[in-house]
Amino acid sequence: MGSGVNAEVAGVLLRIADLLLVLGENPFKIRAYQRAAEAVRRSPYVVAGMSRSELMELDGIGKGTSEAILAIAETGTCSELESLMEKVPADLPELLELDGVGPKTVQKLWSHLNITSLAELEAAARGRRIRGLRGFGEKKEEEILRAVRIYKNRSGRMLISEAEEIAGEVAATLVPGTFSYAGSLRRGRSTVGDIDIVTTEPAQSVNPRIREIATEMIDEGMKKTSFFYRGKRIDIRFADNNEFGATLLYLTGSKEFNIKLRERAISRGMQLNEYGLLNKQNGEITRCATEDEVFSLLGLHFIPPELREDRGEVAAAEAGTLPQLVELSDIKGDLHAHTTGSDGSLSVDELAATADALGYDYILCSDHSASLGVARGLTPEGLFEQAHEIEIANRNHECQTIAGIEVDIMTDGSLGLPDSVLADLDLVIASVHSSLHQEGDQITRRVITAIENEHVDIIGHPTGRLIGRREPSAIDIPRILEAAREAGVAVELNASPYRLDLDDIYLKTAKELGVKIAIGTDSHGPGDFAAMRYGVTTARRGWCGARDILNTYSLSKLLDFFR
Repeated sequence: MGSGVNAEVAGVLLRIADLLLVLGENPFKIRAYQRAAEAVRRSPYVVAGMSRSELMELDGIGKGTSEAILAIAETGTCSELESLMEKVPADLPELLELDGVGPKTVQKLWSHLNITSLAELEAAARGRRIRGLRGFGEKKEEEILRAVRIYKNRSGRMLISEAEEIAGEVAATLVPGTFSYAGSLRRGRSTVGDIDIVTTEPAQSVNPRIREIATEMIDEGMKKTSFFYRGKRIDIRFADNNEFGATLLYLTGSKEFNIKLRERAISRGMQLNEYGLLNKQNGEITRCATEDEVFSLLGLHFIPPELREDRGEVAAAEAGTLPQLVELSDIKGDLHAHTTGSDGSLSVDELAATADALGYDYILCSDHSASLGVARGLTPEGLFEQAHEIEIANRNHECQTIAGIEVDIMTDGSLGLPDSVLADLDLVIASVHSSLHQEGDQITRRVITAIENEHVDIIGHPTGRLIGRREPSAIDIPRILEAAREAGVAVELNASPYRLDLDDIYLKTAKELGVKIAIGTDSHGPGDFAAMRYGVTTARRGWCGARDILNTYSLSKLLDFFR
């Protein structure tokens, strides 16, 4: 019963063997690392918890490789690997990730065609320069191009919304109640690489259904099946009912969090793997059907998936000081929405009706100010007319529409509307939409100037990032949070899956400083309001409880906070 930990260690040992082969090193040394990798993979014990002498008792592991295994188990790398990485071009090892491209192929490509990166390999294959190499040919060239295409698809991360949609389509082939998502999707990260699913359904039932939907099968097995669907890699793990919790915990990660838990198990005379906990005294394994059982055996309170990033959550779970995280059911309203007053598709009345249907107590109508070039914004006259529409909507709907604006922060920190106009509104969001490439100190001072304006209540999407499309600005968020705390201004967590701005790491800082968070979907149409759940998930990743989030307040308490 090899464990996932062993698979990771074996993978590093094989990488060493491959690089030795690429460099044409001593065949005996290459064989030693290959044998050690095989021994680790076959071992019934988790090598991370073994001593040097215990390792050397395993057939295939010698003095040198036992040293390497101890280092890899502790740090993920070792001196042998580090020195080999220095001897090869920086991007060359990536070629070894390609399906069907082994170390001998990489060595030939490097020595004969000077190919040292994925881009160079793809260009050579497209330019038909590989087929001329001895032992290669047209077919091999096509296989290489296919391997490059698959690898590029695999390494591209997707938005959480896209990952959720793809995972949902795959999960539709599984029996409800028999599976759970794992990996970064379950942890709620803003971007997701591969999609991991753990199911208690047997492989014999699932695999035929997967073959029907997969665009390409990578590997089909009784414990794990991997395939491509809509260009993305999906891994399905099959677990027995009595091991489901341990498997789910192991595959939810993160890697650093898993290392922390394994260390904790070792310190208690146990080894944690994807089946349960192995008692090192008597060799008995306690299989765990739920994650709760694993945490309980490790003397920890349950750690919510969103927190499993090794940011102090294990110590907090031991001390019983984990926060009670905000839930979607705590949310009483949406604090950022647009109407036909600027670039939205709903009228004020339709906005209120949509919020009614969502069961909200309030919604902030926050159209762009006319200063923003990219949107049809509201002038002071337009805002006056909209105030009348909001008055009528509030008579006809349960949900109350809050009169607000998303005012532009100009390049010098002044605002896109005069103070006299802002003073008449209930809530003001101030956001940067232009000159996002200003250098750090300049854009930071620009936003701090806006924070110091007495009419500003919330700073909108503070870094201006668009995930995968636009880098965050050079703004100094810790300085912004300090200024917001001084002024009693809230910062937005923009829930749009394209933004998720602020990010979780800064939300935790905001919480620690006592700066309040306003979650807004930045909705421009009826389909956008569902993004609130991504906002809540991100807030949970930032350790936020209900009291840290303004959307959990009643309307009167919310307006009192800003007064």
